[in-house]
Amino acid sequence: THRAAHGQVVVWGLFLIREGARGPVFPQECLSHQQVLSTVRQMQKLLSAQEAAHLQGTRSLKKDRAGLPSSVVSICPSTDTCPQLAVPLNGRKLGRSARVGHDVHFICNAGFQLVGSESRTCRRDRTWSGTQPFCRSIDECSSNPCANGGTCVDGNQSYTCLCPRGWSGASCQSPVYACRCPQSHPHNSSFSRQPRCAEGRPGSRHCSCDVGFQMRAGGVCQDVDECQLFQPNPQTRICLHDCLNLPGSYGCLCPPGYVLHADRNTCEDVDECSGNQHNCTHGELCINTFGGHRCVRPKCPPPRHNTSYVKTSSFQCERNPCPTDSRACRLAATSISFHYLPLQANRTVPRVLFKMSTTRFVGDSLRFTIIGGRGQGVFAVRRSDRQTGELVLSSPVVGPATLEVELEMSEFSRKVLLGKHIFKVTAFVSQYEF
Repeated sequence: THRAAHGQVVVWGLFLIREGARGPVFPQECLSHQQVLSTVRQMQKLLSAQEAAHLQGTRSLKKDRAGLPSSVVSICPSTDTCPQLAVPLNGRKLGRSARVGHDVHFICNAGFQLVGSESRTCRRDRTWSGTQPFCRSIDECSSNPCANGGTCVDGNQSYTCLCPRGWSGASCQSPVYACRCPQSHPHNSSFSRQPRCAEGRPGSRHCSCDVGFQMRAGGVCQDVDECQLFQPNPQTRICLHDCLNLPGSYGCLCPPGYVLHADRNTCEDVDECSGNQHNCTHGELCINTFGGHRCVRPKCPPPRHNTSYVKTSSFQCERNPCPTDSRACRLAATSISFHYLPLQANRTVPRVLFKMSTTRFVGDSLRFTIIGGRGQGVFAVRRSDRQTGELVLSSPVVGPATLEVELEMSEFSRKVLLGKHIFKVTAFVSQYEF
């Protein structure tokens, strides 16, 4: 077909086909003008009806799709994912999907408290919202539940009060009045209890004690003192520091500056500096040590023999330019740095504590020596390679103690001194071996 200039449709080669007894019959003559126009109008109506039905179906599909949840509508899910998150120790992670827009939740086991983000969402930049949480053991003694000077011992979701003489009760709240009663016992009654008995054969009974108790003469269950049995022997000790016997059990105690680890028998250091628990004044620097902290104030040496220094950082001083005629200034150290090392008592030796090197090696040799300080007898210096020296602890140290040593690193070129650096090292030795 083709369209004429005046909008009339002209159809060439259009034949009317009808079915005969032996197949289609093709007439020999062309259709008349009226027949052609009638056929075209019928085709237009048919196409218009099909187009309307198609549009109606498309609208219905769009309407149904809008009512579906986003997770169903998204036929091709996004492949963007965030890194997998770790499961906190003593806790659980709820939710496995790490795709963009999905959430992950965290909970802790009984006796532990969640610190950090309870829920985290995978963002479009493939990073998680919030911070990685961890589960911290709940200190049942933090509220000081024991009255009248009682000692609180933290347990698993519980606590025990050890009452001083004259007080009793779960929280040491009840006074004990002295009496001359024959049934009074000089020891704490919680450390002995009646056995659990069951009737057996006629005329027989079977009695047993709770865990942590054993049967004694007179048919009384007496507490087993685990601390007395195991703690004195280094091979069988059950607490890293100190042991406290409890009715049917025991508890481990830590010295000040430490907290009991989640394993309930070892102690870990409290970092007073990062937790802002120190008493350092303005201008002092807090150095965490094992079991405590120290407040230090590194100072540059005062001017002497035309030699002066300026503070370039909290722990370093640099020498000012020397006068041209001052040999003493040229022989002085070009820089001085301060280093503070926390140590446990009785560490195994030899042990490398500190390494020295230079970032700009101009000469042909370096020399490392100890030039002063307190406690030089427990330190030694050795070379690990051409440009590195090591400060080595050569003897065990009993704490508490503070040791100081000054190290000098000199750089030479054909035996001519090019410069030297002073390392002022202070070691704070703890009272304990942990």
